[in-house]
Amino acid sequence: MAEISLCMIVRNEESVIGRCLSCAEKFADEIVIADTGSCDGTKRVCERYTGNIFDFEWCDDFAAARNFAFSKATKEYVMWLDADDVVSDENIGKLLELKASLDGDPIDTVMCKYVMSRGENGAPAFSFYRERILRRETQPQWTGFVHECIVPRGKVVYTDIEIDHKKIAPGDAWRNLRIYQKKLSEGTMLDDRNKLYYGRELKDHRLYEEAACVLSDCLKTCPPSVGVEACEALSDCLSALGRRDEAAAALCRSFAYGAPRAETVCRLAALYRNTDDRQAAFWYMAALNCEGGAAGVFREPDCMDLIPYIELSCCYYRLGDKARAVKYHELAKSIRPSHPSVLFNERFFGGEE
Repeated sequence: MAEISLCMIVRNEESVIGRCLSCAEKFADEIVIADTGSCDGTKRVCERYTGNIFDFEWCDDFAAARNFAFSKATKEYVMWLDADDVVSDENIGKLLELKASLDGDPIDTVMCKYVMSRGENGAPAFSFYRERILRRETQPQWTGFVHECIVPRGKVVYTDIEIDHKKIAPGDAWRNLRIYQKKLSEGTMLDDRNKLYYGRELKDHRLYEEAACVLSDCLKTCPPSVGVEACEALSDCLSALGRRDEAAAALCRSFAYGAPRAETVCRLAALYRNTDDRQAAFWYMAALNCEGGAAGVFREPDCMDLIPYIELSCCYYRLGDKARAVKYHELAKSIRPSHPSVLFNERFFGGEE
């Protein structure tokens, strides 16, 4: 069976690191911890699971810290987790099956689903694929001082293994923006991917005008893998600035990068919700006919059926077509009967009878 070194970077994770490592010890053959300056009991918790704990002097560079952790690994494969990640028993089983298969069929990059949130039914509500397990012989290297990544290469396999990201407390919301601004002040030039993430950081801090400039600049040269997300982030900024038509145009621009995604089309529909229900209904109907999209792009599965059904029910009710409104409510209920919006509409339509 192939062996895996789990490599983590941590800092002040006393409240969550034990939860993560108690999962990890069931599938990892080696655990490597790079501590970037903890002043709580993080190291003491880690010592229960591994003796491979190293200090790394923080330098505002996540890729550097992760590469340091990888450099301490000794097994055939390296894997990463964040301290607030959790692996369910089902997915631990899948990881063990994967390890057995890797022994006879080496893979360079194993992609796993990163689940950021789940719906009330337990299914992923927001997820995307990340490079999670890599063959050490290929010398995988992290790049990016913020939102670091390893570009998948060699033999790449997408799996149904899910890693849950479960924060229990908010982190430093300004950290990433501070790092970007520091790097820019030092003369660092941002590539397209970092322009996207810098623009999103600005957007998340409501610096919409500045964010729109950065994202617009990104769209001048970016590849399709970046373009769709940049269009959506730019649209968010323009919408927040009250420039709806420009926001809609930004979303439509994303169609130049490939077939429309349900997530993008639902955002377009939402721009017209409550103000132009016929226009909104048109786009929600379009979302129902969108394909799943590329494997590496973030996914919100509800945008392919549940959200359009719920919103179409509302649109048609406001347009005075109760029969259609009830039809789409029933379709939503058939998918997720316990969803809060479905329950609300059930009471609403029931109260009208």
